[in-house]
Amino acid sequence: MRTSAFWRLMDDEFGGGYSRTLARTIVLADLGGRTPEEALGAGISPRDIWVAVCDLQDVPPERRLGKDITPK
Repeated sequence: MRTSAFWRLMDDEFGGGYSRTLARTIVLADLGGRTPEEALGAGISPRDIWVAVCDLQDVPPERRLGKDITPK
């Protein structure tokens, strides 16, 4: 997953403004206690960050692929 896809998914799920706030403030224990922004800066895979955000925020599986993609 590219960083741009990560931000698209964040915006789709949480809205454009709130997704940026969330990325600066939530702490992902699964990723060493980093915020999503810190994790991106540390070179952690955007996919791993997205999964950690989804787990923490209880995003259901049917919404983890974005608005236009439904899981099989």
